[in-house]
Amino acid sequence: MSRRVRIGIDVGGTHTKAVAIDNDSQEIIGKSSVKTTHDHEQGVAEGVVNSFLKVLAEYKIEPEEVVFVAHSTTQATNALLEGDVAKIGIISTAKNGVEGLLAKFQTNLKDIDLGTGRSIHILSRYLPAKQLTDEAIGKMIDELVAEGVEVIVASSAFGVDDLSCEEHIAKIAKEKGVQVTLASEMTKLYGLSRRTRTATINASILPKMLETANSTESSVRSSGVDVPLMIMRGDGGLMDVVEMKKRPVLTMLSGPAASVMGALMYLRTSNGIYFEVGGTSTNLGVIKNGRPVIDYSEISGHKTYVNSLDVRVLGVAGGSMIRVSHSGVKDVGPRSAHIAGLEYAVYTPEEEIVDPELELFAPKEGDPADYVAIKLASGKRVTITNSCAANVLGYVTEEDFSFGYPNSARKAMLPLAEYLNLTVEEVAQQILDKAVEKIVPEIENLAKKYHLEKNQMTLVGVGGGVASLIKYAAQKMDLSYKIPENAEVISSIGVALAAVQDVVERIVPSPTKADIQSIKQEVTNKAIESGATEASIEVHIEIDPQTQKITARASGATAAQAAELDGAPNEEEAFDLAVQDFRLPKEEVKLIDKTDFFTIFGASNNKGNGIRVIDKKGFIRVQREHAQVVHTTMSSYLEQVSKLWDSMANYQSDIILRPDYYFCVGPRLLDFSNTDFQQLTMLIDIEMSEIMGDEEVIIIAANRFI
Repeated sequence: MSRRVRIGIDVGGTHTKAVAIDNDSQEIIGKSSVKTTHDHEQGVAEGVVNSFLKVLAEYKIEPEEVVFVAHSTTQATNALLEGDVAKIGIISTAKNGVEGLLAKFQTNLKDIDLGTGRSIHILSRYLPAKQLTDEAIGKMIDELVAEGVEVIVASSAFGVDDLSCEEHIAKIAKEKGVQVTLASEMTKLYGLSRRTRTATINASILPKMLETANSTESSVRSSGVDVPLMIMRGDGGLMDVVEMKKRPVLTMLSGPAASVMGALMYLRTSNGIYFEVGGTSTNLGVIKNGRPVIDYSEISGHKTYVNSLDVRVLGVAGGSMIRVSHSGVKDVGPRSAHIAGLEYAVYTPEEEIVDPELELFAPKEGDPADYVAIKLASGKRVTITNSCAANVLGYVTEEDFSFGYPNSARKAMLPLAEYLNLTVEEVAQQILDKAVEKIVPEIENLAKKYHLEKNQMTLVGVGGGVASLIKYAAQKMDLSYKIPENAEVISSIGVALAAVQDVVERIVPSPTKADIQSIKQEVTNKAIESGATEASIEVHIEIDPQTQKITARASGATAAQAAELDGAPNEEEAFDLAVQDFRLPKEEVKLIDKTDFFTIFGASNNKGNGIRVIDKKGFIRVQREHAQVVHTTMSSYLEQVSKLWDSMANYQSDIILRPDYYFCVGPRLLDFSNTDFQQLTMLIDIEMSEIMGDEEVIIIAANRFI
């Protein structure tokens, strides 16, 4: 039988990397890299195609063996950063009276400043619902197009409840050959201004993204590969290219999303900070309870309804150049060696480092002229980076991808050391100190925002330049760190192995069981439209009791779903994983309970009884510092939930914090969190009603702390 191959492609700032993975064993068959094609007329799509064709050719993969192709993209983010956006015409509508006056005001958006001297230019028009005829809509579209509008946004007051007005506008626009975005297809949340703004940002990048998507898709097809092309979303899921053509804004931050999904798969991390280091930027974000945390994106200060990873992007990374004065190293970054067109000293063969001389220069017009370059006897210029400093100080070893020629870096740094009246090692120390000064506060802020305690935190390092910064940062913060095998292509692996995902959010006052089931079916249908098989879909639902916002998140596999991995950990191996994660002596960790699919370990700590739940693949699925475990049956689980609701309540000075619940039922681990008991039991009842038979149930109730 011929092999089945999954291909994942990640577009980075400097390189576009592809990996080929055996669909059934999940072993890496091969990996390739090309320069990211920012300046090509096809944009980064050309690099995606080149890396795809290169990995097929180099590893003799036949087109018919490919069962899955997916890629991340920087196109949406780059289009907004560079102002490569379309002029937008908003056509809004509402009923007459106060509703109409408010809608007209709320949809009359001003140009959106992108924070780079560029803007999304907007023309807003309003048409009362009673006047919403084919003729009136057509005339308005013609007027907008005559003024240079390229894409129409249709936005209706209460469109999330009745999409017909927006669909009417869209129908006329499409008949006229004008692209259109429906505001209420972007989100089902109320908030007309924010919904319209989200749709406007989506519409502004629609022409560019369609051009790129069509080019990539046709190139993949011309190679003989005939499977759906999947695109990475910014929230860590995948969507079909057809769906991406409607909602391209969902791909913002798909690069960091790819890296965190790869890290989750390879490192089995439950709680921690993922730490992605490229050549130009470092991305920081949070993994909590085995999931990356999600928040609404802000674009240059403008709030949207776009779900993506909550990421901090810092202009300091493996290739960041340094700035100096006579008093020492004054800054690291944001300019990188790649931007300046210079090689890193540490990757330059030692025999080339002859008669190095210090030069201070401005990488781009308008930059300060205090960046460091080193001129060699040959006339070639190289530069000093974080990777150079980390190699000199021994933080990067031969096992790391970013290992180079430490002696080259030492020789190149010598004239700089003389200029500063320091030793080479002291200069390297100053460089890493300045770099980490930017990183540590962001890690601390994320930990505070998401209530990550220090003894729960691990720095999860990915990206080609990660060794140059993560080890030094972990040492400074007294934290542990992990760098997976194949860290330099972990993002491509994340793309290749990610699940299809979609989200539905709705405000529903006092939701009923029928409301929840309806939203669950809606998000399931959306995941199927995005490329997931129906049987594979799992839905997680949360209700915010304060806002009454229901969030339903569906994830599932494509038709090329990989087989279960062999080599599940036995009880002893699972115990070792728990001991390692608790960071306690073996004798303090005990087996509490187990099923065919989960093993639960506990240990005492200053908060109470900590627990770790480990699944068949060796993933730590639950990591809590105080929890109670109850083994029960399908017939009595609600009685146990009620008892734990009271016994595990955490009484604070002005509030009562109710526990979070986890249910181990067969191969499924369900988690529930709600401060309203009726809503909590309704969610549990909906999920448990789908489970047939008289399964045993393990319930875990975990304290929440402030």
